[in-house]
Amino acid sequence: YPGVTKTYAIQAGRELRVIVESEKVTDAQSDQLALEISQKIKDEMTYPGQVRVTVIREKRAVAYAK
Repeated sequence: YPGVTKTYAIQAGRELRVIVESEKVTDAQSDQLALEISQKIKDEMTYPGQVRVTVIREKRAVAYAK
């Protein structure tokens, strides 16, 4: 997916964390992305229980005073 930089499967595949670039993905798009990924998992995979999809979009600002 466009804007995705990293993904992590956590807790034996029960949770998927998707890190996106804040400059390329808006808050609304991150909501839509989480929905699309969860729907794709539901349609294409077989798994017991549920899989949690978390999209992380953060903006960091760093400045140095010398």
